[in-house]
Amino acid sequence: MAARRARAAGGIVHDRFSRPRLGRRLRAFCRGVPAGTRRAIEYRWADDQLDRLPALAAELVARRVAVLATGGATAAALAAKAATSSIPIVFAIGADPVKFGLVASMNRPGGNVTGVSFLANTLVAKQLQLLQGLVPARGVIGALVNPGNPNAASDAANAQAAATSLRLQVHIVHTATEHDINAAFDEFGRAHAGAILVFPDALFTSARGRLTELAARDKLPALYPERSYAEAGGLMSYGSNRTDAFREAGIYTGRILRGEKPSDLPVVQSSKFELVINLKTAKALGLDVPATLLARADEVIE
Repeated sequence: MAARRARAAGGIVHDRFSRPRLGRRLRAFCRGVPAGTRRAIEYRWADDQLDRLPALAAELVARRVAVLATGGATAAALAAKAATSSIPIVFAIGADPVKFGLVASMNRPGGNVTGVSFLANTLVAKQLQLLQGLVPARGVIGALVNPGNPNAASDAANAQAAATSLRLQVHIVHTATEHDINAAFDEFGRAHAGAILVFPDALFTSARGRLTELAARDKLPALYPERSYAEAGGLMSYGSNRTDAFREAGIYTGRILRGEKPSDLPVVQSSKFELVINLKTAKALGLDVPATLLARADEVIE
């Protein structure tokens, strides 16, 4: 996304998310930008093709935008940073921005980049605990990972380490395209997975309807990284509140449009997490959700 003052105050570079699903988050972003800031927003969409991101970012840089904002995957923020060292960049990502070289440090970003980290890729231990609490007798957990995601290797390592501490086994299946999803569930069956964990990735979010259908078909309890899956019929989701993260990104965009520098704005670490349980799906799977787990939920879909 990019923002320019007056006649053209803004525009967005986005990675693989479908456009309709982003409505709530984009509205939150716009609400975050102060009302007194004159802006126009130009959008650029990669439509599930990560290799298009560099060209889209370069196109907005050529438009001489005032702020370049990115939402979603780390790849979008990396493409923006590679495209310019002078135009301010505001990201909203689930990964560690220091690890990927987006900023020098969380408190002192340096350079022209800052934003919001909503910690989507650091929650695997908690997610496995929640899944274990729901299906304690199922020792093999299938994990769906996109190998093209910059976080894939660390996600897999974190899952294995967390599973070891919980005395679980994790069977990781790499899925790079939506066409591979059926084969992934076949692999889960061969591994005798008793439940599945879906890692954060825009590919999976776009295909969430298919994922929830296959999980229901195979009677597999599944935990997902964000609430849109549970709203689409998934059993349970646990993750950061993405809408709030986009609002925070909008606030930073507004502050930069008013003259502040990205280097002076510490990276915001999202602190709002939400557990959503789809009780209708649980009943269809024949699961009795413990009352203690229901009490912890931020929302129960019935």
